[in-house]
Amino acid sequence: MNGTFRVGNLFGIPFYINASWFLVLGLVTWQYGGALAVLFPTLGPLAPWMLGLFTALLLFASVLAHELGHSWVAIKQGIGVKSISLFLFGGLASLERESKTPAQAFWVAIAGPLVSLLLSGLLAAIGIGASLTGPAAAIVQLLASINLALALFNLIPGLPLDGGNILKAIVWKITGNPYKGVIFASRVGQIIGWIAIATGIFGNIWNLVIGWFLLQNAGQSAQSATVQNQLAGLTAADAVTPGSPIVSENLSLREFANNYVIGNPQNWRRYLVTDDAGQLVGAIELDELKTIPTGNWPSVQVKELLKPIEFSATVEPEQSLLEVVTLFEQLKVQELPVIRGNGVLVGLVEKAEIARLLQRRTAANPA
Repeated sequence: MNGTFRVGNLFGIPFYINASWFLVLGLVTWQYGGALAVLFPTLGPLAPWMLGLFTALLLFASVLAHELGHSWVAIKQGIGVKSISLFLFGGLASLERESKTPAQAFWVAIAGPLVSLLLSGLLAAIGIGASLTGPAAAIVQLLASINLALALFNLIPGLPLDGGNILKAIVWKITGNPYKGVIFASRVGQIIGWIAIATGIFGNIWNLVIGWFLLQNAGQSAQSATVQNQLAGLTAADAVTPGSPIVSENLSLREFANNYVIGNPQNWRRYLVTDDAGQLVGAIELDELKTIPTGNWPSVQVKELLKPIEFSATVEPEQSLLEVVTLFEQLKVQELPVIRGNGVLVGLVEKAEIARLLQRRTAANPA
């Protein structure tokens, strides 16, 4: 995320702050500091603003505790937490993967609101039990109210809010399909977003901002889930690039050029080379042909120009295409070889070919 920088670790989790966080920090400090100055004029000219800043920081500590609630439950499920970030709209715990069951997804989603409710109750009890007065009582009461509002707001049943993730888990449980849960909860989030924008038109700027946020994120979630749902029903074998650049090591350079290079519209610059058993033994670059006089091509075999090749990973034909796409993202590569359990090379699977496959399926089965 642009404008985001790391400020340290929290229980081993990288902690980031977005530049937009400072805007909200300043607004809360200014607004609440001004309120304290009016309510308690004896505080003097500086103290209200210092207390306003202190309150703003406690507010974000509450948001942080909310995200740590999600993170703690995720870690207990064996899910790594990549980072926690604070930004304009609150906080975000970025998890390495989804929960394996709808019940686990439910507990990860509800953990944050439960932490906020617990903090709200604890702060309210402190305010009553400690008989606080003056600015201290006002600050504790405000934080109790904010944590309650944070919990209730996040329980709104639409993505990307926690309530949307709870709804996703429920639909997942009913349908047995996690992606249908995401799509349904995303559509609800979009509806809520439009309602927020409609009410914000009459003067509530925050409703407009929140509505826009919900629309943007819910739409992205729905689109991503739709693609994932399509990928989940496909395997690597379905996406093998037609005419993958594979040649036998026993071919002469003349046979190689005539049968695979000349007139090939795909213009491969590198071909994978297999032995008699069909197993990958290396690769040949087209530029290497230039090192051999054309008159010698009939007597020189491909294996004589063979070069070693290594891939970051390989995939099996039966492997889910969703897993393959995840590998692409993790390894930052554009292609991977598809190899059977016996070591026989089937072909290449490319990101571009996966995109074309999805386009063909969408055209054949329009929504």
